[in-house]
Amino acid sequence: MYNLQVCFLRDKTFTPLPFFPPPILTFAIIMATDLCPVYAPFFGVMGCTAAIVFTCFGAAYGTAKSGNPVFLLAGNNTITGVGISAMGILRPDLVVKNIIPVIMAGIIAIYGLVVSVLVSDGLKQGQALYAGFIQLGAGLSVGLSGLAAGFAIGIVGDAGVRASAQQPRLFVGMILILIFAEVLGLYGLIVALLLNTKATDVLSCG
Repeated sequence: MYNLQVCFLRDKTFTPLPFFPPPILTFAIIMATDLCPVYAPFFGVMGCTAAIVFTCFGAAYGTAKSGNPVFLLAGNNTITGVGISAMGILRPDLVVKNIIPVIMAGIIAIYGLVVSVLVSDGLKQGQALYAGFIQLGAGLSVGLSGLAAGFAIGIVGDAGVRASAQQPRLFVGMILILIFAEVLGLYGLIVALLLNTKATDVLSCG
């Protein structure tokens, strides 16, 4: 298995390094270059970044879009440009009631934060390329799902708050639509957690 021949050189003896047969040496080179390249952690880092960046984009859009009409509600259930101060004085009941879309939009960023922490915890030097691809897929799953959910919450919240201010009976319908928009991000979170579990099961290269 190993070449343990003793060589004589100037009255000194030494044992040469072990000799690996060509098939084993070839397999080791393939493992080091194709299956576990040095750039494999890059895909995991990009998955970690995509998870938090895209979900924050969705949360920011949903918060700004659905929070805009909250600052425009004041007196007699009409849309005006008075601002939050006048609204808090004239209709304080509308502030807390119509802040729900903003809260639901902010929750989306938490989904991305959870996945980013889990993916970053699994990053290591010398990891398999397969694990890096899985981590990238996990980050994109929750990131793009959160982006879509944030857009949906922002549009529904904008129209729903304006409509419920004029017709309070529409408030329950707005909440139901917001729930179905929020669950889109939850689907991405579930898939990302499942993918990240597969990535942790992959053996490292060293």
